[in-house]
Amino acid sequence: MYITTPATRALDLLAIPYAIFEHSALPASLEEAAHQRGQALNQVIRSILFRYEKDKFFLTLMAGPGQITWRKLRLYMGISRISMATEEEVLSNTGYKVGTVSPLGLLRPIRILADVSVFKPEEVSLGSGQRGVAIIMKSTDLQRALGIIEVEQFC
Repeated sequence: MYITTPATRALDLLAIPYAIFEHSALPASLEEAAHQRGQALNQVIRSILFRYEKDKFFLTLMAGPGQITWRKLRLYMGISRISMATEEEVLSNTGYKVGTVSPLGLLRPIRILADVSVFKPEEVSLGSGQRGVAIIMKSTDLQRALGIIEVEQFC
């Protein structure tokens, strides 16, 4: 299968290898997505956009079922309030709809905070920018594609 999204174009420009996985049916849960991809839960990388001021955002990456500790994020960022971005804010800031967000090929530069768990598995999967389709790649290649990001214990 061949698809093209801003995420795949970003990987192609960097000559970073990846595979495309198309779900036979839209997964209803993280567990179902991992199962269909033949992966463990911690191999599925989730991307969540947060707002911390009127028009300031950051993207967090976490592995599988991990839950971001909001207090850790606030302390790390040195701010007192954060909230999850609305569906409209996600689309206007990333270029992706909720459920398809990739940290690659973003519409505009966004600060990226990744939990250390993201880079532990050898292979990971993440949003491709298209519903029902995932990018599968080596975590070392993902780290290389992302460039300079902030990696800490956020979960």
